[in-house]
Amino acid sequence: MTQRQVFPQLRLNVHGLSCGRGDAVLLEGLDLALDGGHALLLRGPNGSGKSTLLLTLAGLLRPLEGTITFEGHDEENGPALHYCGHRNAVRARLGVLETLNFWRALNGAGTMEPEAALERVGLGRAALLDAAYLSAGQQRRLALARLLVSPRPLWLLDEPTAALDSEGHALVAALVIEHLASGGLAIIATHDPLDIAAAETLTLGGPA
Repeated sequence: MTQRQVFPQLRLNVHGLSCGRGDAVLLEGLDLALDGGHALLLRGPNGSGKSTLLLTLAGLLRPLEGTITFEGHDEENGPALHYCGHRNAVRARLGVLETLNFWRALNGAGTMEPEAALERVGLGRAALLDAAYLSAGQQRRLALARLLVSPRPLWLLDEPTAALDSEGHALVAALVIEHLASGGLAIIATHDPLDIAAAETLTLGGPA
């Protein structure tokens, strides 16, 4: 049985955050606090700022105003977060297992071996296939396996159930629940229902 990473007591603090893209301000004055073991579901129509908020929290967009702090994580133990966006970063001519090994080498190794991670997401029998032959849903599962081989305390997931069927939706919920049980945090932008008891919901408004 694979031993899972256990994270120390963590807390994400966001104060007075404003963010946007170009000249468009999508969110203003956002305050939130999220402790380890909890998740936040971002809801709202397209253009309401869900993806922009995740990109800002990930440090890929600079906030227009406000602060983001993450307590309880020592950067000497590796980066604090995984950002999983719309694109699965799957390249042709690389096998499924090769792809996961590449991500593991890039992001850092944890206690779960790539073969075990592929089994966990339902891709064990596809390990030797060229990743380009995977369906859209299978490619999404491969992207999710990346979260398992390189443990990081904060997951920022943008529509993680995209292209997945109902079984895939249940898989995403189960992976998040396991991550929260280890003391991790997750912020998830989604239009789909996810059965995660330890999750609160933040609904963002549409564009003005």
